[in-house]
Amino acid sequence: MIRPASSPTADDSLFAHAEQWAASDPDAESAAQLARTLSAARQGDAVSLSELRTAFAGPLAFGTAGLRGPIGPGPARMNVVVVRQTAAGLARFLLAAAAEKGFDSAPHVVIGFDARHRSADFARESAAVLVAAGVRVSVLPKPLPTPVLAFAMRRLGADGGIMVTASHNPPADNGYKVYLGGRVVTGAGQGAQIVPPSDALIAAAIDHDAPGDAIPAAASGWEELGDEVQEEYISAALAALGSAEHDLRIVTTAMHGVGGETLLELLTRAGYAGVTPVAEQQEPDPDFPTVSFPNPEEPGAIDLALKTAERESADLVIANDPDADRCAVAAFDPALQAWRMLRGDELGAIFGHWALQRLQAEGGAGVVANSIVSSRLLGAMAASVGAEHRQTLTGFKWIAREEGLRFGFEEAIGYLVTPELVRDKDGITAGLAIAHIAAALKAEGRTLFDVLDALYLQHGVHLTDQLSLRLDSISLVTPLMARLRTAPPAELGGSEVVEVHDLTEGFEGLPPTEGLLYLTRDRSRVIVRPSGTEPKLKAYIETIADADASSEVQAAKALGAERILQIRSDLSEALGL
Repeated sequence: MIRPASSPTADDSLFAHAEQWAASDPDAESAAQLARTLSAARQGDAVSLSELRTAFAGPLAFGTAGLRGPIGPGPARMNVVVVRQTAAGLARFLLAAAAEKGFDSAPHVVIGFDARHRSADFARESAAVLVAAGVRVSVLPKPLPTPVLAFAMRRLGADGGIMVTASHNPPADNGYKVYLGGRVVTGAGQGAQIVPPSDALIAAAIDHDAPGDAIPAAASGWEELGDEVQEEYISAALAALGSAEHDLRIVTTAMHGVGGETLLELLTRAGYAGVTPVAEQQEPDPDFPTVSFPNPEEPGAIDLALKTAERESADLVIANDPDADRCAVAAFDPALQAWRMLRGDELGAIFGHWALQRLQAEGGAGVVANSIVSSRLLGAMAASVGAEHRQTLTGFKWIAREEGLRFGFEEAIGYLVTPELVRDKDGITAGLAIAHIAAALKAEGRTLFDVLDALYLQHGVHLTDQLSLRLDSISLVTPLMARLRTAPPAELGGSEVVEVHDLTEGFEGLPPTEGLLYLTRDRSRVIVRPSGTEPKLKAYIETIADADASSEVQAAKALGAERILQIRSDLSEALGL
């Protein structure tokens, strides 16, 4: 009896795709890894089969955040092939822009990289592909902070920039931030990260079917920059923010990232002699061995820094995330009689107060800005002194584009205190600025918390918090948002919801974006939106409680905290958790 041939299965197609990928992968190590996974999957190993299905589920999405994902073979992973495909797409976009705008020379791209696994390799592969396509390329000399790359973009007048980093993602990840400037993007957004429609145009120029070994890659031809870029960044920061002798005692942590050397050099040259880096976290280490998650905001991430601060009798802790574009600050809170990290909105208010004072001293010209999910306190502060305040969509790529910007922040510990130097959040210059603020307060016998309490007394106690729901898949976001749209909460924190805004329809002049905004009668505000980089749903909560005297501030804080707890509970119920 002749048996009919079995029909090809989905896994057969998957295996064939994986074979083709491995055969054309120019990275021998990655090809060998894929071959091992493929062999195990064919022999029935469920874990290997699941990994193959995930890695070949589709191309790693390119958007305003660039690329970010786990390192490994396959189109849905960060690897040499995906980097080559992306670099080739960026080259096509830049060359098309050059032709359209009539450049008199080749487009220029500057490339930086952090110390994560494969970052230097991905930077080199990007340079090789861009040079082969006819693009002029300059590469930073060593792993350096993202702000140094953002500075180099503007300093060199580059048309494009690439920063190979996964920021504060887990050790297994890497990523690819893309900037545009020079002759491609002019005005306030020159040198900032990409926004629509550029992201879609670059994405459309990426050929996800191009075999890795078929993409032209030059063996040389790019410019290796020297240490002068880092030196010019430090010198420019000192010129912008000033220096003097200070007795402030500071503990810093680089969180195993690339910001340690630059921040220490900047603080030292600014006159801070008492700076103690956390030794265990000062040098770059792609495995981030002392933290479970390399983000200063994560519980336990700055424990070593706090222990060091207590041992050194420090006044201030400054923590950067691994690529040093974010800045976290901790100090001793007299009300709690304990060290604690300031929330991103609290630090934003302190920076905002400092920036508005500088604006007033200089005549009042300029703009302060924050993202829509950040506290409303900066807006109230600006209004009280007649300064211009603007609200943007979430993401520093929007904040950095504001015309006349003098200070911008987002609640996720992102601050821009020197927009004349970079057009991105900058945890290094923010570190120097907060040191200056704390040093001046210490000389007056005051603390950062005294500044906050004074602002709360004037504008109301603005307390913020987040409810973050990590999901198994990005596909779960849509049904949860649909649930909130069809059955919105009628009450939050014991106060009636009086306004509901679907942010996809635009809000207060902002472009449409995914999210929902709820405002209650007692002025509490909740914004629910998906994360832009992870399978998460985030709720940003803010309450406002008035205090008519200094003695009432602590009671107003307690009232706000109670409201936040109730709002968190109400949101969980509304989401069906």
